Amino acid sequence: MSKYTLPIPAEKRRWIIIFVIFLAIVFNYYDRQIVSILKPMLKDEYDLGDDGYALVLNVFTVFYALMYPVSGWLVDRFGERKVMLVGILGWSMACLGGGLSRTFGSFLFFRGMLGAAEPTNFPAQLKVVTVWFSGKLRATANSLCVAGSSIGAIIAPPLVAWLAMKYDFHTVFIVAAVVGFIIALLWFLIYTEPPREIREAAADSTSDQKEEKAFTWGQLWSRKSLWGILLIRFVSDPVWYFCLFWLPGYLQEESGLTLAQIGMFGWIPFLVADLGAIGTSAWSDKMVRKGLEPLKARKIMLSSIAVLAPLCCLTTYVTSPYLTILIFALVAVACLSWLFTISVVIAEAFPVKNVASVLGIAGGFGALGAVLFNYFVGQMMGSLGAGTIFIAMAFMHPIAVLILWTMVKKERPKEVPAVEQI
Repeated sequence: MSKYTLPIPAEKRRWIIIFVIFLAIVFNYYDRQIVSILKPMLKDEYDLGDDGYALVLNVFTVFYALMYPVSGWLVDRFGERKVMLVGILGWSMACLGGGLSRTFGSFLFFRGMLGAAEPTNFPAQLKVVTVWFSGKLRATANSLCVAGSSIGAIIAPPLVAWLAMKYDFHTVFIVAAVVGFIIALLWFLIYTEPPREIREAAADSTSDQKEEKAFTWGQLWSRKSLWGILLIRFVSDPVWYFCLFWLPGYLQEESGLTLAQIGMFGWIPFLVADLGAIGTSAWSDKMVRKGLEPLKARKIMLSSIAVLAPLCCLTTYVTSPYLTILIFALVAVACLSWLFTISVVIAEAFPVKNVASVLGIAGGFGALGAVLFNYFVGQMMGSLGAGTIFIAMAFMHPIAVLILWTMVKKERPKEVPAVEQI
């Protein structure tokens, strides 16, 4: 334990750690949500069209995709404490730079910096959950952490709208930076490695974790389950990115809501998603406590909730923006349940020493899918209309279900033949 770390009993510390991670993820998502809420304002400020706005998104997302696998490797190599601290400081400085920017070029630079720093959060978070919690609580602890993603999306519309209308859009970024620096200090004072008894309890349901065996980087790429996870993130993540980056602007430009109304109502889909995803995570943990094999429990839950995602097709048949909000609230439950629990699937399927690397690679593929989809949306929103986009999104989670059941299984290093080693 570091001399700077506060002395707290281990059982209490692990839940405080979850709370600090929750706060970090809240403002991680608040930071990335800013541009979607301020889309009309930023388009006017920098004289952008939808293709220019898509460039803003993709500068962030390309760096996010590139750094996600690197972040996973860094967590497995240097530990979750150091990597997450550097990440929080990095994205806070990026927000500060975005707030101080006066040209489009400098604004793009700091959005890229934000994209490079933010991926550190999720591999570190999954490593924390894996080493501090057993399978009977892992999905619940994970969902409480990652719930910060939708809470950030919930607080962003009213807070961003209020700050932008009372001051200006630069203030929005500067406030985010200050909060980030405070969270970094909390992490520095709270986090430490789990004591031996906690680590052993966390590993007691997974024999290969007890033996501390792991795949090498080269061996990971030979595992069918890795490719299954990558494909799942590639095809399902873009729907959640649409909810984050395009839905607030769609509600303003296509459905007629004002910025003030976005502040009043734009958070609703994310609150519903948060409550729903925590509930589905708890349901999968309950199945595990009743004796169902953990990985199978996660698959059953994910398959059941995926039926909500195709509801986005109904959006083109409604005229009320409030019905659109309701539809996307249900779609967002499916999206967030998958984002929450695919991380737990990784923890169940791979050795503990590999989970951060696998999540990092998977997150990179998910962001790559989002980059391609953002480009598609930016090019097609005006010409083909939103209906084509909603039809495409309707198929993404059903495809992910098929991949989940056919490609993802428990992977053990002892099963790798010598000829496969690299």
